[in-house]
Order: sequence, then C-alpha cells, then structure tokens
Amino acid sequence: MNEMGATKHTGPVKLPGKPDPKLWVSAMPFGLGKIKPHHIRETAKIVWQNRDNLPYAYRILTQGVCDGCALGVSGLYDQTLAGPHLCTTRLNVLRLNTMPAIEEKLLHADIEELRRMDSTELRKLGRIPYPLIRRKGETRFSRISWDEALDYTARKIQAIDPKQLAFYLTARGITNESYYAAAKVARFLGTNNIDNASRICHSPSKTALKRSIGVGASTCNYKDWIGTDVLVFWGSVAANNQPVSTKYMYAAKRKGTKIIVINPYSEPSMEQYWIPSIAESALFGTKLADDVYQVNIGGDIAFMNGVMKHWFAMEEQIPGSAIDHAFVQAHTNGFETLRAHVTQQEWTTLEQSSGLTRERMREFAELLAVAGSAVFVWSMGLTQHRHGTDNISQVANLALLRGFLGREHCGLMPIRGHSGVQGSGEMGADPFSLPGGEFYGADIERVQQLWGFELPRWQGDIVGVTLENALLPEEQERKLRLFYTSGGNFLETMPDPEFVRRCLESIDVRVHQDIILNTSTLADAQEAVIVLPAMTRYEQPGGGTSTSTERMVYFSPEIDGPRIGEARAEWEIYADLARRVKPQAAQLVGLGSSQEVRGEIARLAPNYEGVQHLKDRGDVFQWGGAWLCEGGHCPTPTGQGSLIPIELPELRKPEGHFYVTTRRGKQFNSMIYSETDPFNEADRYDALLNEADARALALSEGEAIVIYNSYGSFHARVKLAPLKEGNIEVHWPEGNVLIPKGVYEKYAGIPEYNTSVIVEKADTYHALKDTRYVEKRIQELETEVE
Repeated sequence: MNEMGATKHTGPVKLPGKPDPKLWVSAMPFGLGKIKPHHIRETAKIVWQNRDNLPYAYRILTQGVCDGCALGVSGLYDQTLAGPHLCTTRLNVLRLNTMPAIEEKLLHADIEELRRMDSTELRKLGRIPYPLIRRKGETRFSRISWDEALDYTARKIQAIDPKQLAFYLTARGITNESYYAAAKVARFLGTNNIDNASRICHSPSKTALKRSIGVGASTCNYKDWIGTDVLVFWGSVAANNQPVSTKYMYAAKRKGTKIIVINPYSEPSMEQYWIPSIAESALFGTKLADDVYQVNIGGDIAFMNGVMKHWFAMEEQIPGSAIDHAFVQAHTNGFETLRAHVTQQEWTTLEQSSGLTRERMREFAELLAVAGSAVFVWSMGLTQHRHGTDNISQVANLALLRGFLGREHCGLMPIRGHSGVQGSGEMGADPFSLPGGEFYGADIERVQQLWGFELPRWQGDIVGVTLENALLPEEQERKLRLFYTSGGNFLETMPDPEFVRRCLESIDVRVHQDIILNTSTLADAQEAVIVLPAMTRYEQPGGGTSTSTERMVYFSPEIDGPRIGEARAEWEIYADLARRVKPQAAQLVGLGSSQEVRGEIARLAPNYEGVQHLKDRGDVFQWGGAWLCEGGHCPTPTGQGSLIPIELPELRKPEGHFYVTTRRGKQFNSMIYSETDPFNEADRYDALLNEADARALALSEGEAIVIYNSYGSFHARVKLAPLKEGNIEVHWPEGNVLIPKGVYEKYAGIPEYNTSVIVEKADTYHALKDTRYVEKRIQELETEVE
C-alpha cells in the first residue's frame, strides 16, 4: 500500500502581531541577570569569525538551505512560519563553509604536533585543500594527486574481498545526491557494508514506526505543532538542538497548545527561551513547557504502560472516556492483547521503573484523554537505548489508542538533528536499505534491474560491528581492510574511545573524505591513511538537495564564492572511484552530473518523483503529502496500525548507584563550540546531579568526583541540577568512556548510550584505588545489574 496522503501542505502561517505578557519569563529586558544564551553577542562573534568572507557568508545564509538541523530553512525562510529565521546553530556551522585552506606548514607538520590539538583546534585550522597520504611509519602527511589517491584506493579494493570493504557517511551537510551515489557505488563494488549517522541516531524510530504503522518517517509537519492541544517532547531538547523550533513552540503557545516535556533532566532551554527573531521573546523571554515529567533514564516504557493502565481503568468506569474506540476498531489490530498485557502490570513496578508516581502518570493520562489532538516529538533520549525500538512503539501505541494519527495537529515525529539525515536511509546508504525500499526481496530485484548490475545478497554490518571486524584474525573473510568514511569521528562518537582507536589503527587503509581534519584522521593505519578534500553543499556543481524532518525536499543551489584548492563534490568522488575499480563496467556507474543523479533518484525512489525538477533556489516539494497514514489508513498488509505489547526493560541497580546518560551542550554533533553550556553554565566535565543525591554522598557544588564502572572512569565536578534522583548526566562525547562497547539494540542495531555507574569523591577514589576497593564496588554493581 502507498503511504501517500492526499492533502497537501498549505504553506507558512503568520505569527500574532500583539504581544502576550502571560508568556513572558521576566519583565527584565533581554533576561539580564539570568543564565541564557547571549544571541546578539554570539552573532557579533560569528560575524567577526567570518570577516574575511562576509559577502559569501551572507549569500550562503540568504540563498542556501541550512546545513545545520533538519528543520528545513531555505535561505532565511521555511514552510511553517512567515518571516525570516536564523539560529546560532546555523551561524556556528557557517565558518566551515567560509574559512580558508589550512596553511601548508600546519598541514604537513609532524603528526605528533597535530595530535596535541583537539578536534575543535583542528577544525579551526581550516579546510583540507588537496589529497593527502600518510603511509605506515611516516610522521607527516604528503601531498598526492587525485589520480594517485583514487588509484591507490582502487587497487586496494580490487585486492580484497568486498566483505572487507566498508563505507560510512556522516550527516555533515551531506546532500541526497551524495548519499545516493555512495549507496550505489558500495553495491557496485560488491559490498553491503555501508552505514550513516542517521541510522546510529534514529534507526529505532524507523524500525518501530515501520512495524507499528508501516512508515519510517514523520507522519506530520511542524505546522501541526501550532494549534495542537498537546505537544509532547520526549527525550528531545529541541530548543538546544534545533533552535528555530522555539519559534514554532512560541506560535503553538500563542494558539493555546500545552507543551509537555518528558526527560530525566528539566532542561532550562525547554522551560524558557529568548527567541532572537521575535521581538517580544527576545526582550522578555517565552515560557515554553507547561509541565515536565522527570522519568528515570530508561523509564519511559514503564511510564507509558502506566498511562495506558490508567486509560483502561478510566474505560471501565466510563466507556469512551480515554480511548478513541472508533479509530481503534477501524484502524488498529492487537487491542485486546495490549489491554491484557497492560492491565496486569503492577503499579509498584511501574513506579519504580519509571521514577514517577501513579498520580503523576494519571495526570498525563487525563491530559491526553481530554485532548482532541496531540503531536509526539522525540529524539535520542528515546532511541539510544538497548530497548529503543520498543520505546518508539510505545509512543505509537499511545497515538493509536487516541487516534492521534493521519490528520491535522496530530502525528508522530522523530525530529532530526542534522540536515542530511532524513534522506540518507531513503537513498539506501545503510545495510538495511536501498533507494526507495528495503534490502530484501522485491526491492533488490527492482533496484538490480534499474541499476543494471547484481547486488550483493549478504547482509551488511552496522558500522559499530564493521569497526570491531578490524580486529578479526587475518583469515576471516569479514576482517575490515579498507574503511572509507565521509566525515565522522568515531573516536568522539562511539562508546569506549580507546577500543575504537585500536579498531581504526588495525585497518589496512582508511580513506577520510572530509572538509576538515579531526582527531580520527590522525590515527595510524597498517598501510596508509588517505585524506580526500570534499566540497560543501554550497560548492557542489549543479546544487544539491536535502530532506527535512517533515519530508520536505529542498533544493540548495551552488553559491558563487571562493573555492578550496582541489576539493570535489562528494558524489563525484564516489563515481570516479567506482570507475577506477571496475573500468570494464564503468558505463554502469552513471552519476554524470548532479542533475543526472537526481534523475536516477526519481526513478529508484518513487516517493522522490519530482526531485529531478528541482533546479532553482527555493524549489521544494513534500513527499507523502501533509500527513502520512491520512485518515488512519496505514501502509501495512492489513491497512491498520499494530498495537504492540511492550515488556519492561530491566533497570536494576544497587542502592546508592546511578544510571548515567549523555547530553549535548553547545555543540553540533561532536563539534563543540563552547566549553560552557549557555543554559546552565555547566562545563564539559561537569556531571549533573540531583541535590538530594549529592547530599546523600556528602558532595557539594564544584567538588571533584570520579564516576566509574568496569568500562572506564570519568573525572568530573559536581553540578547540582533539577535532575531525577538516581540519575546522572554527563556531556557527550566526553562521557563515552563510561559506555559499554558492542551493546546494540536488537531490532535496529543502535549503540546503547546509557549504563550504571558508581560515584565517589575523587580523594576517596584515589586513596582507596589500590586496595581493591574500586574493583569490589564494580563487582557489586555488575552482580546487581546483570
């Protein structure tokens, strides 16, 4: 069945003209005296950083599609609200596009000198201007030609089993054209080992939505936030990660929408925000969240079971008081099984697991029960768990029971953090996907016929497993020998960084296709590290496209301005490499121009019919219409959504121990722009603790502590915060030393980014470290948790 809806998006709406003092945070102008971002000061700093290239910077901002988050701002405008939009996230990323090339003396400095820099310092050196190579034993990079670089890579690919070759693409402003080219080239070269940043972040969203309602994307629009009765943010700090979204929240508040946040930490940016492009909000701030439900890390499934348990109890008292029976009967299956599963749950267990009282669960249940509409938005707070897919199917259960699907002001939205990620899986750039379909059955046959060559039939590995394969014995057919990564820095994004370093340095040849250096580029390899300079989306000849969270496909034109050395379009590099590896079949590669690539995408991915016509600034279309599953009709074999009983995950931990998860500060993915979080003044090595937990451990603000488990230890300082008791938050990626490697969610393969830890005063930890005290504490933790 087709998931397309008939209703079309109706375009942007206007904000109210008159102010509303009821929403003001404070009558003190500009939030003086409060902890908050200083947007004017920050903008001035960014102007100064780009002073050598201001005309080009201005053209990027006013003509290009934002290469930051996936809200989809084209120039300064979007499809949700009339008027200009600009956020500091986009401004911070701007310098990646305008900075000059790295000076040669730095580019070819001794590798140990470069290794003394962190990724922030390396980024500020500038753009990579030409291909580089560093062979084993060499202490500095050497310049080589494109022919030498690609021929070297091609010879290595020819010499190895395709199962020993892997590709990875980050979300750094990468266009649909580049994802598509990589997906095609990987299969042309015989490998299905290809992965991308989107899958590491949101694969449970796609997997769960597919099994629950038959679609793998947001079913609604940002516009549906404005005027919905209830807007729920689940494990999502949109105000920090997608700042323009605060304008949509403001518009929603002005329409009477209640905003609910469900998160272990009561994030300051979700409670109140000074929105720079709305005069009223810039002056007096805007109260955003109406309520915050502070769940335990990993406690969301229990919380949602509690909400549904209340609904079923309400139904016994007054039928129809909590569940939309007409919708459930017409558009779902599994209702009785779900009801039996939920009603037998014990309140004591649900309260203990969720961290919320039965009464608090009732409040949320009653709020949704009387709501005529609701939009559920979530991000990595729900997905990056070993039970991430189950988390999202629980959210889908709530929406289906209330009929919050397939109509205005209703829907399920996995909000994307990067402009390139929605399109990546839709272009086939992961081991489970092909352009316009999945990697199995009829889709394989369809794609083979259109591409004109055989596809590998074996299942490719997710990138975490791919990296682990570098440590396999020599004779193993899947031992990773060539890793080709477009952007990305696994030393700073994956659990257990030292293990990842061993993996990276065990690979024969690593190819880093990127615009800047990072710490992973400097890691050794068994034979050679090759660095290829890529263009940004604004330099790509013929322009490029990206897909927003709400399925809007935007055209971003090539923008006049300076060009960096020998940098090339990413899709073009993939095509060139493929022809060199298999010159006898070069005619099958295609990919002759960006326009030709878009033509292929339209043929391969039916939802993208129309992308071939995007060629001018401002061109955009939305695949699927305004609402997927419109009218409740789901593209599943039965045409119905599935209500799925979800078991509670094990969340046991010893008394006095903690769950830990990671959070983002002032950063864009792993690119850090400030050592201090502008919303709470925490620095990168502060650990957020509840005041009661700190008191029980006799800890005070700013005190040195060690957070540890069997995976690693993290030296931090106490930062008291409104965090759920028994939980700790540390910054990502610094806190990744605590996260276990090789723990993947069973349905979608996402890495687990949460675990149990012990907290000690630093002097206690170090004084007793050599008396087996630490080892006993870890053993105690593991005995209780396993």
